[in-house]
Amino acid sequence: MKQLFGTDGVRGKAGDPPLDVPTVRRLGAALVRVLRHDETGASRTVIRFLAGRDTRESGGWIERELAFGIRSQGGTLTGAGIIPTPAVAYLTPRMGYTAGVVISASHNPFEDNGIKVFSGAGEKFTEMLERQVEAVVADSSWSVGDGEAGPVEQVDLRSEYMSHLREILPSDARTAGMRLAIDCANGATTTVAPRLFEDLGFEVHHIGSQPDGRNINRGCGSTAPEPLAKMVVEGRFPIGVAFDGDGDRAIFVDGSGKVVDGDAVMLMCAKQMKAEGRLKGNAIVATVMSNIGLEIALKNAGIGIVRCAVGDKYVMEEMLRRGLSLGGEQSGHIIFSDYLFTGDGLATSLNVLRTMAATRRPLADLAAELTTYPQVLMNLRVREKVDLKTLPSVAEVMSSVAGRLAGNGRLLVRYSGTEPLLRVMLEGQDEAEIRKWGQEIVDAVKEALA
Repeated sequence: MKQLFGTDGVRGKAGDPPLDVPTVRRLGAALVRVLRHDETGASRTVIRFLAGRDTRESGGWIERELAFGIRSQGGTLTGAGIIPTPAVAYLTPRMGYTAGVVISASHNPFEDNGIKVFSGAGEKFTEMLERQVEAVVADSSWSVGDGEAGPVEQVDLRSEYMSHLREILPSDARTAGMRLAIDCANGATTTVAPRLFEDLGFEVHHIGSQPDGRNINRGCGSTAPEPLAKMVVEGRFPIGVAFDGDGDRAIFVDGSGKVVDGDAVMLMCAKQMKAEGRLKGNAIVATVMSNIGLEIALKNAGIGIVRCAVGDKYVMEEMLRRGLSLGGEQSGHIIFSDYLFTGDGLATSLNVLRTMAATRRPLADLAAELTTYPQVLMNLRVREKVDLKTLPSVAEVMSSVAGRLAGNGRLLVRYSGTEPLLRVMLEGQDEAEIRKWGQEIVDAVKEALA
């Protein structure tokens, strides 16, 4: 059995390994076997899972098969229906569940799906627990019995999740009748976002809110903010928010239609949290993908930055280790630990609105405080993830490019944790120049792996 868990759970094409029926059932059973004992070694008598999913047509059958595997080992699974990933992270500990699972492939197309697991504390599974589950799945000494996967008990816990979110935006920060444009990506936030913002007094206009099982992320949401930007400009909205398929990230659009990413959000929120005395440790956590401009702007504001690997679970682990209250990714995964230890697009939106209200400044003005260096990101599809250090010709080109960037930019070459892709990222003062250098690396890899 190959490694099941990537940087964000188990991911693949629905129906194919590892998201085929036998593997999904075995994964459910393995989760119960691993969680049967707590951290002290004591045996748990009851193992209860709470599940949430996005709008993909494969979500229903994956939930049933996962429940089948869980039941085979004496556990139970209760479905919360179509609900954002962070809702499961929030509700799992507060409703007394042993663990939470989310069936989603986030920003990927509908053909893909995935299974994310949260601990009873509402935090993403650690790599140690993931390796334990993988070992149990690979153990041939046990099996899951045959049978038909029956229906899964369903509960509606959206009101509990929304009550928690409303607390983020104090009453004095709510601007009655403020016009807000949102894009739900035809995904999990369609069941929560419009109602939440309306309850808070906003005049909400939404797109990407007609899911059909196959249109999730299709030309909409955080990975395709152009339709939202057009809507914001034509409708003269002061702000637009685009969520991803499972609702754990948000990308913003200012009144002029310009996209505001996670780096700008972290900067504006960090400065406001520091002003309010809420920025624990006077530092934030960002991944290696965050622009060097964020680092410079934070330094000028007297705020530190800690870098970590790509993936919000690594951000979370670093925040927990250092006791910090803010961290996130350029892609829009932002964690506010005062509310939850995982990315939450709705919580991020409310924190941005709170910052706008506290400073009485428009989003464009706040975002303008971040000066970003030109950044080029190139993706190369690969058959296998070969260690590039073992390819002399590639290593030589990478060393040469890194030397040219020294002191004036950054080079990051890594494999995607969820897709068969090599990602080459460069930051520097001249976009055309760094694009040329990036292509040199891509060409060298193509030739070496041909």
